[in-house]
Amino acid sequence: MTIRVLLVEDSPVALTILKRLLSSADDIEVVGTARTGKQALRMLASLNPQVICTDLHMPEMDGWEFTCEVMATFPRPILVVSASVQPEDTYNVFRALEAGAVDIFPKPTSEGILEYEAVKQELIRKIRVLAGVSVFTRHRRQPPPSPSVSSGRDSPVAVPSAFPPAQPAPAATPQRSRKISIVGIGASTGGPQALYAILSQLPAKFPVPIVCVQHISEGFLSGLIEWLRVKCKLPVQVAASGEIPQPGTVYFPPEGMHLELTKQGRFWYSSAAPISGHRPSVDVTFKAIAASYGASAVGVLLTGMGSDGAQGIKAMADAGGTTVAQDEASCVVFGMPKVAIALGGVQQVLALNEIAPFLQKKVLL
Repeated sequence: MTIRVLLVEDSPVALTILKRLLSSADDIEVVGTARTGKQALRMLASLNPQVICTDLHMPEMDGWEFTCEVMATFPRPILVVSASVQPEDTYNVFRALEAGAVDIFPKPTSEGILEYEAVKQELIRKIRVLAGVSVFTRHRRQPPPSPSVSSGRDSPVAVPSAFPPAQPAPAATPQRSRKISIVGIGASTGGPQALYAILSQLPAKFPVPIVCVQHISEGFLSGLIEWLRVKCKLPVQVAASGEIPQPGTVYFPPEGMHLELTKQGRFWYSSAAPISGHRPSVDVTFKAIAASYGASAVGVLLTGMGSDGAQGIKAMADAGGTTVAQDEASCVVFGMPKVAIALGGVQQVLALNEIAPFLQKKVLL
């Protein structure tokens, strides 16, 4: 079955590149193009696209407003195709995800042949995934406030040394009792929205650290972190190599690096080969948490395509930890949780809105 795609892009060069990339896929057809959101809205009923690819910055109607209108009147899976890689711009990308867009993709450029081929395959893969996503009508929203420039928070892109200290200072060994000492969360497609749904419901004094691994396109991590900072009561940051995870703090790996733990319970980065195509990998971090924290860890595997995290969450269960997977009904893509359940590493399957209350109850036991 052919996937019908509508491209909304005001740059003729970018539009030409996108059409060329998609023309190589026999199962994808570009059924229309529009240079503004308003023009695209007028075309939706007649074209009936299965997937919409939209730019973020456009005349007359930006990507956020366009996404809101689509999800309120003609809901379809939306892929935000954006060149925004600066924190102040990527924040707006995540506003679009909050409004109902499903995923993001860096705007392609006409670079070398190897880069071109990789971009083509990734774009086609994302569109095929989105074609199978069910979306629902959402009410129109008022624009959320932009993050304060003078918030006083540390920059989310400040990343310390990529390796642990040669002689780490003495530290308490991570707890291996049944009392919960850490939460690990892994996600891919649909993950930013799922992370927001969970983290925004947790109190400012959440008593244990939370380590998140989210598959995301290069350049967009800082925007994800800043967006979550604005939406959540907990501090959100890139994990610093050599740091001991602190209670009530949400950590992410730096872009392009695996996040692990030393025997002393300190974060450290690894540039080892990608696992299942991913670096950072959920499996790597979950296995490190299992080895360090054993029965005192909780692992949560959220929406996403593929199998990353399935082996890691099983390692957490085998070490005596508590493991949870998001249920199919609330997943954007029921891939990673499905594999983990089939592998036998999941003890509980919960709807997305049940996970935050479960974590709060668990850490207070």
